[in-house]
Amino acid sequence: MKKIHTRVKRRLGLAHNKRHVKKIKKVRPKTFKTEESAKKYADVKGIKNYELVNLKIGSKRKLKVVSKK
Repeated sequence: MKKIHTRVKRRLGLAHNKRHVKKIKKVRPKTFKTEESAKKYADVKGIKNYELVNLKIGSKRKLKVVSKK
C-alpha cells in the first residue's frame, strides 16, 4: 500500500503505527430499546404494516422493525 504523508494521517486521525486498512463491517439492522421509539421510526419512514421483533433473549429489549407484506 502507498505511504501516506504525516499531515494527511493527522487530518484523518490515523495512528502512526497501524496499517491504515479500512475494516469492512457487516450492515446491521436498526434496533431500538423501547417500543415507542420503534413506532416513531416506523411512522417517520412511512411503514404502515410492520411488527416489532425482539432480538435479545430474556428481559433485555432490542427491537427491530420488520415490515409485513
